[in-house]
Amino acid sequence: MNLVRFMNNRAPANKRYQPTEYEHAANCATHALWIIPSIVGGVLLYFLSDDHWEEIAAYLYGAGLSSLFIISTAFHTITWKKSHLRSVEQCFHMCDRMVIYFFIAASYTPWLTLRELGPWASHMRWVVWVMASGGTAYVFFFHERYKVVELVCYTAMGVFPAMVILSMADRSGLCELLVGGGCYVLGMVFFKSDGVVPFAHAIWHLFVAMGAGIHYYAIWKYLYTPVNQQTSTAR
Repeated sequence: MNLVRFMNNRAPANKRYQPTEYEHAANCATHALWIIPSIVGGVLLYFLSDDHWEEIAAYLYGAGLSSLFIISTAFHTITWKKSHLRSVEQCFHMCDRMVIYFFIAASYTPWLTLRELGPWASHMRWVVWVMASGGTAYVFFFHERYKVVELVCYTAMGVFPAMVILSMADRSGLCELLVGGGCYVLGMVFFKSDGVVPFAHAIWHLFVAMGAGIHYYAIWKYLYTPVNQQTSTAR
């Protein structure tokens, strides 16, 4: 079967790739499937919380995780239906890019809040949210203008806080963090492969779902199950 017929030609550098009908359906389905599990997962962590800091971490992480899948699905659905309200589509596209920054910050929050860190590393608890705010401002002012710069920003925010995680006295869960991070990194190859690999964006979505699933498992197992609960230095 010739898979090329399922994708369009690669878009010029200054234009957005236009998926085929098949790709639109795949883009929607591959993140819509995880909306309910992400909401349930966030609620589960909240009810497993034993104190105020665990509740805050669970709320922020659950909100970031579910928002990623909800906004992504909404944007791809609006785009697929070819809405005549171009301003609405543009708004959701910007939100789709913005939420990635907050998702990254939310994913780090449980580790930076509930694990004991070195004295300088503890500042990363709020630095990640400053970075997310900066990324949001960048999208607002320079959306789709410098795609390579945007990719570098996502990568930097995903990797830089990870250096702090290495300072944890208790490194249980580090293997899962690295594997999950590896899923994101591998997925980025497909994130930039629209028009080169059929269903590239949907494949990217699957790598995101795998990475998020592995990271969720690590947070649940090492930070929220009773035998592994850690004492936050922020308490």
